[in-house]
Amino acid sequence: MTTAKFDVAILGGGIVGMATARELLIRQPRLALIVLEAEDRLAAHQTGNNSGVIHSGLYYKPGSLKARYCVEGREALYQFCREHGIAHDRCGKIVVATRPEHLPALQELHRRGVANGLQGLRSLRAEELREYEPHVAGIAGLHVAETGIVDYVQFTNKLGDLVRAGGGVVELSSRLLACRRESSELILETARGAIACRYLFACAGLQADRVARLCGVRPGVSVVPFRGEYYELTPKRLHLVRNLIYPVPDPRFPFLGVHFTRLVNGGVEAGPNAVLALKREGYSWTKFSMRDVLGMAGSVGFWRMAARYWKTGLGELHRSISKAAFVQALQELLPELRADDLIPAGAGVRAQALSPTGALVDDFHLVKAERMIHVLNAPSPAATASLRIAQHIVDTAGDLGI
Repeated sequence: MTTAKFDVAILGGGIVGMATARELLIRQPRLALIVLEAEDRLAAHQTGNNSGVIHSGLYYKPGSLKARYCVEGREALYQFCREHGIAHDRCGKIVVATRPEHLPALQELHRRGVANGLQGLRSLRAEELREYEPHVAGIAGLHVAETGIVDYVQFTNKLGDLVRAGGGVVELSSRLLACRRESSELILETARGAIACRYLFACAGLQADRVARLCGVRPGVSVVPFRGEYYELTPKRLHLVRNLIYPVPDPRFPFLGVHFTRLVNGGVEAGPNAVLALKREGYSWTKFSMRDVLGMAGSVGFWRMAARYWKTGLGELHRSISKAAFVQALQELLPELRADDLIPAGAGVRAQALSPTGALVDDFHLVKAERMIHVLNAPSPAATASLRIAQHIVDTAGDLGI
């Protein structure tokens, strides 16, 4: 059987992989490029199972890649949506302090936002919060004008259309099984046959560390899956939320706490929590993988992380098991909310890179090897920043000779 030959293969049809493919074809239109996606559709996992928020850049450490690329990528994303008719809304959000002990963290968020170049920040007193969200409870807050909402699946599929129109190939149901080197080529064995390429870009999300090892690369981190579970407001209670309502996040933990998000289709999501998933693609408690569980249990870094965050983890677990606990957390922002106002919705799984020391890798993280680049950590705001991250990935590959 003849092996198909390409200049570049990209593993992963999520938003980062598709943005990277588009960026490569913008720079080199004659490049023979193929995207290999393991599932039967694009945006099947992290990209297609989040709340669709366009992040402003408020939370991230000034000077970090997250901070820089979120701000730059956000504006590029808005422009792309306008040019291609992608459903979106620059609606703004409020971050709400409900207790006096939240105020120092709220002030730090304001400082970070200013340092990161946000233009639409406004500090709010208690009565001003209700100008934006009449049903919210809080003692102070921030209004963040640059935040928005978007349909990331539609966005990613449009990237796929542009890649195909530019001469690229997008192969679905093409999970990587093996990788070997032959002379100046990489031979990728997939579920649909063999592919030969000169260069490889791996944007494999939840499988990123395993893909790196399949390719003979030591990732230096392991991926730990955290599931975020959502509820939706019932139609009769949608009036409780105009746009987006967030709590002041716990600075010790890389998740933002349960919040309310208006969707581009008109609904409102509440959540997510953050619980350890028992499978990398484990969107419910019934999804279990012995391989994934044993992999975590055998990791020294995992147990070090567990020792550091076990109290926070128990709280998240409680909210997962108990709807009453989930509702109680949401009621701190919206006291009028009742359990009957919420119906179960979907869930997403976040691929969080973990270092051997037990530290949760906070920033975007790439590993470069001979003829390869592996994206090992692309947490939120990766979707927002995807167009800018793609530029960074291709810039990093510059000396590969592409």
